[in-house]
Amino acid sequence: MERIFNFSAGPATLPLEVLELARDELVNWRGCGMSVMEMSHRGKEYMSIQAEAEADLRELMGIPANYKVLFLQGGASSQFAMVPMNLLRGKASADYLNTGEWSKKAIKEAKKYGQVNVVASSEDKNFSYAPTQDAWTLDSNAAYVHYTSNETIGGVEIFWTPKTGDVPLVADMSSHILSRPIDVAKYGLIYFGAQKNVGPAGLTIVIVRDDLLGQTVKGTPTMFDYTIHVDNDSMYNTPPTYAIYIAGLVFKMLKAKGGLAAMEIANRAKAQLLYDALDASSFFASPVARENRSLMNIPFTLKDAALDDEFLKAAKARGMVQLKGHRSVGGMRASIYNAMPITGVQTLVDLMKDFEKQHG
Repeated sequence: MERIFNFSAGPATLPLEVLELARDELVNWRGCGMSVMEMSHRGKEYMSIQAEAEADLRELMGIPANYKVLFLQGGASSQFAMVPMNLLRGKASADYLNTGEWSKKAIKEAKKYGQVNVVASSEDKNFSYAPTQDAWTLDSNAAYVHYTSNETIGGVEIFWTPKTGDVPLVADMSSHILSRPIDVAKYGLIYFGAQKNVGPAGLTIVIVRDDLLGQTVKGTPTMFDYTIHVDNDSMYNTPPTYAIYIAGLVFKMLKAKGGLAAMEIANRAKAQLLYDALDASSFFASPVARENRSLMNIPFTLKDAALDDEFLKAAKARGMVQLKGHRSVGGMRASIYNAMPITGVQTLVDLMKDFEKQHG
């Protein structure tokens, strides 16, 4: 069977060249006689893989030397707790922006460890936009300011970097990391799950400024202390070795293709193709404010929701899957991460035009 166009929000499609290289190295990695999955995480072979992956990620993102890179587990959801546990640093509260389902989950978890000041919310319009900073009510005494820079479910992306003064800025970048350049130095901490733009599920990466380490909330479990993982080179326990290996292959591929600036050009072209089709249609619609339309996750609706299932069946017949919108919002959602080729987006646009002719 030929490969299909997989529009899943995550685990998501991976670059074919990465999968093919992993296939070739699966049984015997570079002549060492074993698979990466069989290696001791403290052996020289695996340690070289992890060190190379970190070095390539640092180069791709321009990560300054005073930032630590941690390869962890537990998904980005574990960071909803780890961030306040590590970054409250004796302060009573933190600021959070509420722009969707993942913001809400982060806020709910943070409330277990301190007070949460919601600086602004877009819930009034069903999370279809992101409040501009002039609408935020920031607290200069907050321990940090947290926001979700791309809401995977709602398809709302924030393209500007909030200004928080001396208060550290924290971002969940799970669903748009590596899709465009980011100035890491403007953040105190960035975290993201790997299963969208980086690699397989099971790996979570944290990039944290070193001056924010070492003052955890009393009772913080050892495994939730960033400093423990820094001191042990992300090997306090067995890391997700194979996921890190695949991530390393992705990093090398991105470097070979021109880095994140090249990715942004490609991603904007893909997104524009789909948004242009939505804007030209009277049958399909985008619910997201134009200035916040995500380059990665594009939700859309049909004029008649009764035709949703028929549209999904038609998509599957043309080799496209995972277009059904999240259960909390319905409709459709096309996740077009780095690894989605523009031919996949064009195939979707062609289906939309044909479907509208038939049912519009």
